[in-house]
Amino acid sequence: MLKSPIVALDFSTQEEVIAFLQPFDEVLFVKVGMELYLQEGPSIITAIKALGHAVFLDLKLHDIPNTVQSAMRGLAKLGVDLVNVHAAGGQAMMEAAMAGLMEGTPHGQERPKLIAVTQLTSTTEQQMQQEQQIPLTLEASVKNYAQLAKAAGLDGVVCSVYEAAMIGDSCGEDFLRVTPGIRLAGGEAHDQKRVATPDSARKDGSTHIVVGRAITQATQPREAYQAVKNLWEGY
Repeated sequence: MLKSPIVALDFSTQEEVIAFLQPFDEVLFVKVGMELYLQEGPSIITAIKALGHAVFLDLKLHDIPNTVQSAMRGLAKLGVDLVNVHAAGGQAMMEAAMAGLMEGTPHGQERPKLIAVTQLTSTTEQQMQQEQQIPLTLEASVKNYAQLAKAAGLDGVVCSVYEAAMIGDSCGEDFLRVTPGIRLAGGEAHDQKRVATPDSARKDGSTHIVVGRAITQATQPREAYQAVKNLWEGY
């Protein structure tokens, strides 16, 4: 799986996506989230893959095990590289998701990597304790979800940079730690609460970073992407 920064395609139409991607002359790793996928459907994946890019399909499935298994069986046929579920759905649901991916991946193709969302990077510890009624520290909750995902056979988790090293220690360095909430120094946090820069993410144990508006809303997106990539790679 590509190690380059994952660019969150914060657009609502295929036309906007293609216009954004056209100036790039290298293979990108891009994230298609709920807004874009629900507007355009599977055709957006087909269009992006036709351009040669890797795709993280970020739908955060969370339902009963049978439903998630069936959904993943269908998503596996799209040829995406990475998909996710909510760890809060439980170990049985995560195991069912993996089973669906394995069943749906066409013969001869590599199964998409499967990761689980621990706690959203927009969630604070106070929100988690008061609204989710989880009587733990945020770090302990994230660690618990990561260990559940590991036990279910998943490839990794979505977490903030602040938990990445801990998860690597707990679940192994090969366990993916995909971290959203990445901003360039001085950039706005927007609706994220637990944010970091690309270079701090690299130093603090992230295996992959997700960057959206810092690139997609930049005046010069290619230059912004290169700046993020350089920081991420330690240049």
